[in-house]
Amino acid sequence: MIRPKLSLRRPLAILGAALVGLTGAVAVAAPASAHHTTITATADCDRLSGERVITWKVENSERGKAVTLKKVTAEPSTEVTVPVEGTKAVPLQGYVIPKAGTITAVQRVPGDTVNAKLTVFGKWKKNGQEATNDGSINLAADKSCAPTPKCVDVNKAKYSHTFDGPKGTATVKLDGDLPLCGEGKQWFTLVSYFAPRPQFATPQYVYGTPDSNWIGGTQTEIKLNVEIPDCHTQVDLIWGDKDEVIDELVDGGERYGNKKLGSAGAPGNRSNGPQGWYNGGDKSCVTPATTFASNCDGSVAVSLSNDGKISKYAVEFEVKGENGFSKKVSVPAGTADNSIVVPANAGKIEVLVDGKVIENGTYSWQRPEDCPLPAVTTKADCKDFTLTVTNPEGGLPVKAAFTYGGKTETRTVAAGASETVTFKAGKAETALVALPELDLEMEAVYTPEGDCGGGGAGGEEPGLPVTGAAAGGIAAGAIALLIAGAVLFVIARRRRVTFTA
Repeated sequence: MIRPKLSLRRPLAILGAALVGLTGAVAVAAPASAHHTTITATADCDRLSGERVITWKVENSERGKAVTLKKVTAEPSTEVTVPVEGTKAVPLQGYVIPKAGTITAVQRVPGDTVNAKLTVFGKWKKNGQEATNDGSINLAADKSCAPTPKCVDVNKAKYSHTFDGPKGTATVKLDGDLPLCGEGKQWFTLVSYFAPRPQFATPQYVYGTPDSNWIGGTQTEIKLNVEIPDCHTQVDLIWGDKDEVIDELVDGGERYGNKKLGSAGAPGNRSNGPQGWYNGGDKSCVTPATTFASNCDGSVAVSLSNDGKISKYAVEFEVKGENGFSKKVSVPAGTADNSIVVPANAGKIEVLVDGKVIENGTYSWQRPEDCPLPAVTTKADCKDFTLTVTNPEGGLPVKAAFTYGGKTETRTVAAGASETVTFKAGKAETALVALPELDLEMEAVYTPEGDCGGGGAGGEEPGLPVTGAAAGGIAAGAIALLIAGAVLFVIARRRRVTFTA
């Protein structure tokens, strides 16, 4: 049997070719996988610009070869540069990192960036080796980077305030150290009102002049001050200038709401402090006053006024007399009423408001000094002494007491009437007429008309003729004397009798 002759040349050639090919592949792949750049990053915030500043570190892994960064891709797509001392920075792309070297590059990204990534394609000179590497940084864990402000926007500014309603004072201050931006101004106003009650009630009317001022520029704090009425009031510290002031707060009308500083809502809640409103005062915003004028007929004219500085509401007056007289009158603010006349004999008069006697509101009738006095006239003759009191019209009845010769009679003399008393004439030379209600007394002298004889008053009923029994006795005595004289005369003629005293 003839065996063929085998040859090892062909298999050995194939194996050798395979070995050479494998060796070549390892020679190419190994260096490529060994060359790389390591990329790490840190970040900071530039408060002036509000940007994130990322510092990228790119390290050349090769200890014997420099690497050229042929392409640099950044996300976000902003410039990545390498600082060079003494001159401006140069781009990272194209930069050559020495063997085993590390460079630092800087990238600025927006302050709200969440993630950043840097991709670098590097090429090593020897054997044309190259590699693409990347690095990233997560910025979400840090708060958003915002620029440090140089001023405060007027629409975002915060304030602090103080408020003293009873004194009518307030202050407002801009919070923080920064002023309002640009020409921005924020106005605030303090205003006081007349009020009908010490609690909130309407209507209310502005008292005095509201005080307004603004914060802006270098003026970061203001003081406000208003006058408070001496009565029930409301005081409000509000957001805005005088154009925001409501002149009259009426039922169903507009209100300040959250414009009042210290409110729960905007804009009042942009200022920190106490409630910027106050209701109080211890007396009513009216000026009730009264004056009295007595009339000669005993009536009293009562004038009611409500026109003082703080009068803003109508006043309900009541005029009462102790003997039952009563009348109510409503007097509007700023006016007076002179229509009430309290009749005579009403007694003590009182003027009340809300059931209380007002200041100087009590009065009793007093006779006016210009009232004409009653007239006293007399008439006398040898028998009678007559006294008359005449009371003028338009006055009160007066009591008159007539006294003469120990006798007194009284009369009440009506207005426009007369009363007469006649006494029998006697020795008294005067009579007394007393008007006790007027605190007045007058003496009347008895002066009879004609000559009554006997010296008049003080003798035997002056001026009266002598008659009756006494006259007969006198006549008989006279006749007896005449007869005796005649007898003595005859005897004397016969006897010459001489009479010696």
